[in-house]
Amino acid sequence: MKLVKPKKALGQHFLKDLQIAQRIADTLSDHPSTPVLEIGPGMGVLTQFLLEADHDLTVVELDMESVAYLQANFPDLKGRIIPADFLKLDLAKLFPGEFCVIGNYPYNISSQIFFKVLDYKDRIPCCSGMLQKEVAERLAAGPGSKTYGILSVLLQAWYDVEYLFTVSEKVFDPPPKVKSAVLKMTRNQRTELGCDEKLFKTVVKTAFNQRRKTLRNSMRPLLGKECEDLTSPLFDKRPEQLSVEQFVTLTLITQKQLDRSKNDLAK
Repeated sequence: MKLVKPKKALGQHFLKDLQIAQRIADTLSDHPSTPVLEIGPGMGVLTQFLLEADHDLTVVELDMESVAYLQANFPDLKGRIIPADFLKLDLAKLFPGEFCVIGNYPYNISSQIFFKVLDYKDRIPCCSGMLQKEVAERLAAGPGSKTYGILSVLLQAWYDVEYLFTVSEKVFDPPPKVKSAVLKMTRNQRTELGCDEKLFKTVVKTAFNQRRKTLRNSMRPLLGKECEDLTSPLFDKRPEQLSVEQFVTLTLITQKQLDRSKNDLAK
């Protein structure tokens, strides 16, 4: 069967280097018996190594030309190729228990993919794969880094994020205009944040919406001008200086202020 033609609209850049594909597959070696979902397998360069390692593999592929190629070339995947958009899948219906996620992720939706992984954090012990180098650096960045941002905090609240290695643009067809990187996220021991999770996300997003300002200014939309906690040294900091734990503290302060405002209105 003829090779699949990469489609720009789907952000397709097919990996040609088999050694790199093997290294990506090896990121799941410490989860040999956990079912695996591969996102965007394309022509199966990573798929073949996942099957060789005997993973219980399911793949999701939006491109019907790639689906036909996989069906013709990977008989072991019969019944386990899902022709769908990963972002629209109900993963709880696909996997009753835990599962790992892996892929050479389309650059144009990689952040959305990781936000979706977060929605299933209690089912996904490991997520790894290749994405744009700048995005990988952002996800793995720690407090104090200029690239540390919303997704860094939200992911690192629940996962240990490792930047594994950089990949040249020359090993793809067609070559992307940017370098790539392989990332691995392993679920940490945290079972709860110690604050309201929905409010935590709102606080993180509000803080980073004006990342150059101190928290005293960027948090005013949530806290108002009368919040007595604004005198705390915590509010002298900018959002990229805060650890996950400090964002939890900030969320608890915000919750207290919201409750206080609600009580004042009720009087």
